[in-house]
Amino acid sequence: MIKKIHVDQLKPGMFIHDLNCGWLDHPFLSNTFHVRDQATVDKIVGLGIRELYIDTVKGADVWAARTQQEVSADLDRQLNEIANKGPEQLVATALKEETARARRLHGEANKIVVRMMDDVRLGRQIEIERMEPLVESMVDSIFRNQDAMLPLARLKKHDDYTFEHSVSVCALLATFGRGLKLERGVILEMALGGLLHDVGKARIQEAILNKPGKLTDEEFTLMRSHVDLGIEVLRHTPGVPAIALRVAAEHHERFDGSGYPNKLNGAEMGLYGQMAAIIDVYDAISSDRCYHKGMPPTQALRKLLEWSSHHFDPQLVQAFIRAIGIYPSGALVLLESKRLGVVVEQNEKNLLTPILRVFYHTGHNHYIAPEIVDLTKSMDRIVSFESYDKWNIDPQQWLPG
Repeated sequence: MIKKIHVDQLKPGMFIHDLNCGWLDHPFLSNTFHVRDQATVDKIVGLGIRELYIDTVKGADVWAARTQQEVSADLDRQLNEIANKGPEQLVATALKEETARARRLHGEANKIVVRMMDDVRLGRQIEIERMEPLVESMVDSIFRNQDAMLPLARLKKHDDYTFEHSVSVCALLATFGRGLKLERGVILEMALGGLLHDVGKARIQEAILNKPGKLTDEEFTLMRSHVDLGIEVLRHTPGVPAIALRVAAEHHERFDGSGYPNKLNGAEMGLYGQMAAIIDVYDAISSDRCYHKGMPPTQALRKLLEWSSHHFDPQLVQAFIRAIGIYPSGALVLLESKRLGVVVEQNEKNLLTPILRVFYHTGHNHYIAPEIVDLTKSMDRIVSFESYDKWNIDPQQWLPG
């Protein structure tokens, strides 16, 4: 049986089923292993992990711990409560009208981040004035219709993850800020911080950044140093706003003080750093990397909700979920009718009933004529979120556009 325990309950002889954290938050080869000694327990505690899952069939038990099924049921209940509140913003531009523009901006943003990282590697100064107009155009696109830009975050290549992740964080910060009704100037500076937040990785060897196996302790420490390396670069870059610096400096800090590099707690972190931390984790765990498969967006949101009991501000996590939807645009879902559909647009009044492009029948195992289905006007209902890999489906073919 899989159970969730607090780290204080972890002892040698237990079998860890899931460390319950992001892959870059621990140096172990796998999330699943036997705990053979106290040194391993101490190492896990030292990483700031608060809760994790054990397999009581393969190792020692904690009789009073909640089962994984009980935890999942509680998370589903919380998601339903969040969905019922719904977002308050209305779409201003038709999706079809905004899609081509969003794709062009997304491509330009990837190129500009690649150029920025190359400049840092070569010791050249970042040209902030070349980035600001693009960021402004991306924010404008998000305000017109966020469902055109956000699905593009799924189209990452393993070798280009660092660049494309920065673009995704930029777009998600703009969406989050829009959902919180922050001032447009603040959103622009946050979004710029999203593009800049991982600039320190330009000073870390690519062999470490993209290493498919376990990092050594030295490599793990070096990987974490990218925050300080980035801040050093940005503090010597003219024109970087204070909010953008905050995003870059605090995106790996945690609400309970377990993050890095400065172990700031919620009272010490700024709003923008807290928002960036939530988004950075969401995009990381929902993206494919050379060393692990990303989880479906809805599953990633459930993880954020679970971790909001310690790592993140619960109210901010709920606000983020409302901002992007229970089933974010680009997510693959299974309907009661056994059809698969990709979420193309949110229903502002009910996050549980988005607009889908339905294109595959799982009962018959074949593609069907694509059809747009508005679940607010259909008897069909979503029964689960799905993985594109599970069904051997190319997401790029079915994303909005």
